[in-house]
Amino acid sequence: MKLTLSLTTLLLFVSVLPASHAEPLTLEDVSMLKQVTAARMSPAGDQIAYLLQVPREIFKDADGPAYHELHVTDLEGNSKPYVTGDIDITDIAWAIGGESIFFLAKRDAEADFNALYRIRVDGGEAEQLFTHVNAIQRIHPSPDGSSVAFTATDAPPEKFKELQEKGFRAVVYEESVLSTKVWMLDLETLEAQAHELPGSASDFAWSSDGGRYAVALAPTPLVDDSFTSRDIYVVDTGSAKVQGKMGSIGKLGPFAFSPDGERIAYIGSVDINDPSPGRLYVTSSSGGERREVVPEYLGQVNNFVWLDDANIRWLGGRGVYTEWATASVFETESPGTAPQSGPIVRTIHGNPGQDAVAAIADSPQHPLELYLLRGEDKPVRLTDSNPLLGDRELAKQEAITYTARDGLELDAILIHPAKRERGGNPLVIIAHGGPEAHYSNGWMTGYSRPGQVFAANGYAVVYPNYRGSTGRGVEFSKLGQHDYADEEFNDLVDAKRHLVEEGLVDADRVGITGGSYGGYASMWSASALTDEYAAAVAFVGISDQISKFGTGDIPYEMHNVHALAWPWDDWMWLLERSPIYHSDKTKTPLLIMGGDKDPRVHPSQSLEMYRFVKIRTDTPVRLVIYPDEVHGNRNTAAQFDYSLRLKRWMDHYLKGPGGEPPPYELDHAERLEASTEDE
Repeated sequence: MKLTLSLTTLLLFVSVLPASHAEPLTLEDVSMLKQVTAARMSPAGDQIAYLLQVPREIFKDADGPAYHELHVTDLEGNSKPYVTGDIDITDIAWAIGGESIFFLAKRDAEADFNALYRIRVDGGEAEQLFTHVNAIQRIHPSPDGSSVAFTATDAPPEKFKELQEKGFRAVVYEESVLSTKVWMLDLETLEAQAHELPGSASDFAWSSDGGRYAVALAPTPLVDDSFTSRDIYVVDTGSAKVQGKMGSIGKLGPFAFSPDGERIAYIGSVDINDPSPGRLYVTSSSGGERREVVPEYLGQVNNFVWLDDANIRWLGGRGVYTEWATASVFETESPGTAPQSGPIVRTIHGNPGQDAVAAIADSPQHPLELYLLRGEDKPVRLTDSNPLLGDRELAKQEAITYTARDGLELDAILIHPAKRERGGNPLVIIAHGGPEAHYSNGWMTGYSRPGQVFAANGYAVVYPNYRGSTGRGVEFSKLGQHDYADEEFNDLVDAKRHLVEEGLVDADRVGITGGSYGGYASMWSASALTDEYAAAVAFVGISDQISKFGTGDIPYEMHNVHALAWPWDDWMWLLERSPIYHSDKTKTPLLIMGGDKDPRVHPSQSLEMYRFVKIRTDTPVRLVIYPDEVHGNRNTAAQFDYSLRLKRWMDHYLKGPGGEPPPYELDHAERLEASTEDE
């Protein structure tokens, strides 16, 4: 008799196997983990196209960012590869008939820009359809199948590349940034026509009949305007004339027409000071007063799909879990009790009138995978991209709550050490960025926050959702406004003290790390709160709130949702909330890392903190700069290098001899030689 197991049953079977002979997760393992990054349900609702992110192999592949492959699966998890290998696919979309899939990629190494391709689902080679005069950002096939709308800029200035090669590379800051336009590509003639609209375009959605489309426009192509000043415009497809706009305020999320085209639903903000778009609104597609679909929601709506003309299925994050529900656009209903389990669904894609919805989700046991949602049923996992994890022993992970010193209850994710030490284990606190972000109880391990690797090496690891985090309603997310670094970073200390009181952590062996605003937290903790920490690693962090206003690319966003003030309103207030102001207090050994092309937190922020600590103290401090990296490392080698340095710094000061910093060199040459011998 032949025994057949479904993928779901097999995954369950593997998950309960004894882990006594499993090996711990390593940094090398983390560098090889794959994950699903995009999913699109087919028009018929019977297949899902998805992108699988595949890291380059360290020391063997040429350096660069991870590849992105195209795969297609049915709703039972029977997946087939379509476009794989050394390729980076940046967007995918189904043809309206479902017979083929469009995708964007740069397959020719000599090409200046990416191109639009189409591949048939029933097999065959992908065909290149169209190359634009500049890189194409997103693609949106029309409902009638005659065209593809895409977003892109105009061509670079005349002879741009030739002049650059001759040495004329001057950049006119901000003024030379090109606006993004909506283009219509006729699939018969393969000619593209630009629509001249009042702003720089980003997100896009068709009406069901294709006679209109909605597009998010910002006054300029600058990042700050894309954060704070976008609105939804409704445009007549034939004439390219604007018919109206929605009047959205503050930050804007995804949007979509109702099936009958009468309404537009969108995720937006309560007001200009709302740190994150997390409210679900519906309004007439001709404009008018908006109505909140899930009012007073103590969480954040992250995504949605129209079920029919009167109902919306929405995805929300509340606390440290996610939930999936249906709401009427006419009636108000309570979202019910907060969810208490996962997986953590990050994004969804589906079609009106269909029960099945594609989802991307993770859990404490695995990174992002493809899931299927049906009705109110639990998500069903369709892919297993990392069989490696079946041979790795993962430490216990759980959601916890603790009380801040002022009585505010906070939540966090805790990864327990693989083995408890008498007297308490070393602890690493990992602070999230934003601060308008939050941790859910899903997969917590990556190159810049290797939680399971730390746990395998005897650390406790905690990820606090300090005040100002999202996931608990707008009021909670505003608690840190105009109060930089004070109570919000005390919340991190209170997480430490809670774990010390629980007997899990050694109070004298606590380190902190984080990126962006988490890097700010790390620098602040090393200086103003230095007595609490024995080691700190700051990644693309803020050290000077005054110069941050003048050197970053989001000053209005900083004003509207963070500081609620300009530097000249109170120079000393901003200075006193800057780690450099407290740099002379620094006793915590501090490792600072970041990219030299970071537009969000200028590299000078890292340099300032390094220089001030080095001059004013004898405390170990080191600055590591990654060439050509931005706000976070994109390339494989830079990510792996970062992981090694982060862990070595914590090992040295929380478990090792301390004192002078470890050597600045890493054993890359030995690893390279070993990888060559293995070939």
